[in-house]
Amino acid sequence: MVRLFKHYIPHAVLLLGVVDFALLIFAGNSAVEFRAYQIGMASRPFIERIWLLMSFSALVLIAMVSVGVYASEATRSMRYAAARLIVAVSLSALGIAFVDFVVPGQTFWRSTLLYAMAFTVILLMLNRLILGRILGNAAFRRRVLVLGAGPRAARLRALGERPESGFSIIGFVSMGEETEFMEGAISRTDIPDLAQYVETLSASEVVLALQERRNALPLKDLLRIKTAGVNVNEFSSFWERETGRIDLDTVNPSGLIFSDGFSSGQVVASVAKRIFDIVASSLLLLVTFPIIVIFAILIRIDSKGPAFYRQKRVGLFGELFDVIKLRSMRTDAEKSGAQWAEKNDPRVTRIGRFIRKVRIDELPQSWSVLKGDMSFVGPRPERPEFVEELEQELRYYAERHMVKPGITGWAQINYPYGASIEDSRNKLEYDLYYAKNYTPFLDFLILLQTLRVVLWPEGAR
Repeated sequence: MVRLFKHYIPHAVLLLGVVDFALLIFAGNSAVEFRAYQIGMASRPFIERIWLLMSFSALVLIAMVSVGVYASEATRSMRYAAARLIVAVSLSALGIAFVDFVVPGQTFWRSTLLYAMAFTVILLMLNRLILGRILGNAAFRRRVLVLGAGPRAARLRALGERPESGFSIIGFVSMGEETEFMEGAISRTDIPDLAQYVETLSASEVVLALQERRNALPLKDLLRIKTAGVNVNEFSSFWERETGRIDLDTVNPSGLIFSDGFSSGQVVASVAKRIFDIVASSLLLLVTFPIIVIFAILIRIDSKGPAFYRQKRVGLFGELFDVIKLRSMRTDAEKSGAQWAEKNDPRVTRIGRFIRKVRIDELPQSWSVLKGDMSFVGPRPERPEFVEELEQELRYYAERHMVKPGITGWAQINYPYGASIEDSRNKLEYDLYYAKNYTPFLDFLILLQTLRVVLWPEGAR
C-alpha cells in the first residue's frame, strides 16, 4: 500500500487511477478531434487545450471515487464496475454542464461532450478488463510471513482470504506460544536462520502476531530482516492499515500515545476545516431550504406532531448540544425511554422511512454545523443515555469525543447503521482510525464517498 496524507491506498487502486486519468485525457482529446473532423474544422493544437482536458479528467475521476468505482467490489466484478462507471460519467456530465453554464465557452461543446463520455466508458472498461487479465487478482498482493500461530494469526489468515485483501500469507512460524491454533505452522526451532528463511520465501513483509511478546521476540533476526529491506510490522498497525479501523482487542494505550497520529487539533487544519464548514453549510442550507420546507409540510400531513425535533447529543469534549432533524418517527416513539433503532422499525412513519433512506432527515443538521456544534465530517454524535453505557462497555470510547462530531464520517461510509453495543464497538474502531489519521485529504475522501452511501443506501434505518 501507498501512504498518502496518512491514509493508505492499495497499489492496484493507485495504478488503476493513474491509467484511468491518462485514458480520460485521451478520451477527451479524441472526442475533440473526432468532432472537428466531422464538421470539417481544424482543431487547435493539443497543448492549447491540455488544461481543459486535465480539468475534464479530474472531474470525472472525482465522480468515479465518489460513487465507488475504486471500491474493492469494482475491481473484482465487471458488472459492478460498469454500473458505477455509468453513474459516475452521468454525474460528471451534469457537473461539466453546470460549469459551462457558470463559465460559458470554457468547456466542451455538447456534441463533443457526448463523444467524450462514450469514449470514456469504453476505454475505462477495457482498462479494467485488460489489467484484470494481464495482472490477475494476486498481482499486487504482498507476500506476508506471520510470526505466531495463535488467535491473532488465525485472524490474519481469515483477513487474507477475503477477495478484496491486498496481501497473501505465505506461511506461519510458531514462536513457542502456549496455545497453538494454526495447522501447518513451522516451529521456530526448525528454522536455523529466520532472515534467510524470509529471503527464501521472497516475503515482502513480516508481521508479529504474538499473544505474548515477553521473551518471544527474536530481536536479532528482526533487525537483520529489517535491514535487508523487508518491512516488519506488528499486528495492531498491520490490522489498522489493512482494514481502516483500529482493533480494540489488541491496541494498547502506549501504541496510541506514541503513534504518528491524532493531529486533528492542529491550528491550520482546524481553521481550514471550520472555514469549509461555514461556507458549505451556508450553501447547503440555501440550496436545500425548499426541500426541507416541502418535507416538513409532508411530515405534518402524514402524522401528528411537529415537523422538526430536537435531541440532546454529546459533542466535542463531551459537551451537550441540541441536534435538529426532520422528524421521521411517531411522537410517542420513546415513551418508555431511549431505544436503539431497529431494522424495519415500526416507530418510523411512512414519510420518515423515505427521508431516512435518502438522508433528507439529516439536512437540518447543517444548522448545527454552521453554529459550530458539529462539522460536516466526524464521528456521529451519540445520545448521552447511550454514551454513559458505551463508555462503561467499550474502552477508548471517550476518545471519540476529542473530535468534533459530524454529519458523515469514516464509520458511516464503511459500516451500516449501528443499533447495538456490538455495532457501536465496530463503529468506534472506524472513529478512532479517523481521529488518529485525520487530514483534510481524508475528509475529502469521506465527503466524496458519502455520495455513494446516499445513492446506494445499504443499512440506512
